[in-house]
Amino acid sequence: QLQLVESGGGLVQPGGSLRLSCAASGKYYSDYAIAWFRQAPGKEREGVSCISPRDHNTDYADSVKGRFTISRDNAKNTVYLQMNSLKPEDTAVYYCAATVAGWGLAGELYEYWGQGTQVTVSS
Repeated sequence: QLQLVESGGGLVQPGGSLRLSCAASGKYYSDYAIAWFRQAPGKEREGVSCISPRDHNTDYADSVKGRFTISRDNAKNTVYLQMNSLKPEDTAVYYCAATVAGWGLAGELYEYWGQGTQVTVSS
């Protein structure tokens, strides 16, 4: 079992930055791939970024490439999502998720999910 708690969301102006954190509790955290997803009102859930468990390979949705950076600190059981140059279309609830079944941006891969943190980009 793994429990995930997101933090760091909030209201930011366009062009601003936020750093989201996903803190995990449970055994064998370093064996899990971690991903960030987001869902805006009336839209489907979208995979934003993911990071593999040991080699820390990363992948990003085209919509966030060059603006978002995912990283993990296995000693702290935490994954971060640094979001720069934020746009109004980045407004969504952001969720982190974990899996040992591979890694990627497909939501169906992921077994454990956090409760989400709201990110609002608005002037």
